[in-house]
Amino acid sequence: MSYSTADSLRSVTLDDVRGAQKMLSGVARTTALEGSRHLSRLVGAPVHLKCENLQRTGSFKLRGAYVRIAGLLPEERAAGVVAASAGNHAQGVALASSLLGVRATVFMPRGAPLPKISATREYGAEVRLHGQVVDETLAAAQEYAAETGAVFIHPFDHPDVIAGQGTVGLEILEQCPEVRTIVVGVGGGGLAAGIAVAVKELRPEVRIVGVQAQGAAAYPPSLAAGRPVTVGQPVTMADGIRVGRPGDVPFGIVRDLVDEVRTVTEDELSAALLLCLERAKLVVEPAGASPVAALLGDPGAVEGPVVAVLSGGNVDPVLLQRVLRHGMSAQGRYLAVRLRLTDRPGALATLLGVLSAADANVLDVSHVRTDPRLGLTEAEVELHLETKGPAHCAEVGRALREAGYTVMD
Repeated sequence: MSYSTADSLRSVTLDDVRGAQKMLSGVARTTALEGSRHLSRLVGAPVHLKCENLQRTGSFKLRGAYVRIAGLLPEERAAGVVAASAGNHAQGVALASSLLGVRATVFMPRGAPLPKISATREYGAEVRLHGQVVDETLAAAQEYAAETGAVFIHPFDHPDVIAGQGTVGLEILEQCPEVRTIVVGVGGGGLAAGIAVAVKELRPEVRIVGVQAQGAAAYPPSLAAGRPVTVGQPVTMADGIRVGRPGDVPFGIVRDLVDEVRTVTEDELSAALLLCLERAKLVVEPAGASPVAALLGDPGAVEGPVVAVLSGGNVDPVLLQRVLRHGMSAQGRYLAVRLRLTDRPGALATLLGVLSAADANVLDVSHVRTDPRLGLTEAEVELHLETKGPAHCAEVGRALREAGYTVMD
């Protein structure tokens, strides 16, 4: 499959997706479909997790990148390819290019996580760090393409890419023929569009639900306007779906074939990532956990059996630590307390004894004894505690107050 610029807005067909599936045979893994007892109990129907986080390069992006590059003309391959990405698309293009013997240059933001930069280089691409945000990186990659003749590989706005991503939908129908609802994260829309093309042609009664982060939700206003609309400064921890404008090609497909696009909060994303790790034993990035976040936010709104697509697992360890703590806090399992006590020998030990008796696990203690805000005999203590949930948080607060402590925050 190869498309020129002139016909790049043509739609994608089921035959395109089937052709992509043949092309990807032996290249992309048929990822596992794992049942989730916890989510099934919550939803009241079987829920399965489509584990694209276990795909080669750690996300679904390899599928579309490989199909796009494999479809290039010989002279286009000879010119090499260029891409811009903060992570998943970068790795997909790097590995696909390496497998096809094509030279790849990938532009990444200067602030991209080091593990993603290292992985992209290890897959065989030349990495160039440019800009602080993806828009600046994208502009640099397009300028490089214009100067060198390298083919720009868009992360979602091309029919070949969408056809490749649509192979996820074919696998879902093969693995779970009884599926009634598919929930998938949406950034630019390539994955949701591809799945919708594959599924709606074969099983039009299956409901497709797209999920966006509340702080980076360009699709709801775009669908309302009937055209792609840009949202300024999208903000979310889910960098995989942090896209300010839908792609022109996927937008038309999402508009026509996706039944609903809903949004989730940062707290819901954190709780979903924590659930995937604790209950499913799967490392999933925030964007990949967005379908689970949607199920947690409104479990009664979907008809089962449900398949939630875990689109990627490339999460930076530093971000993972922060998100897990945020997720514990959102579930009432993490409590930050600031209080004052009399500054005398043994006072801190006495406080810790109260917390121990309340069965709270102390993670961190900050003890301030000298501050203009404090009296001569006062000290201020900030504690980070692990608890068993909201009810236990309330018990810890009562125990502190009953022991005579004034909880300030």
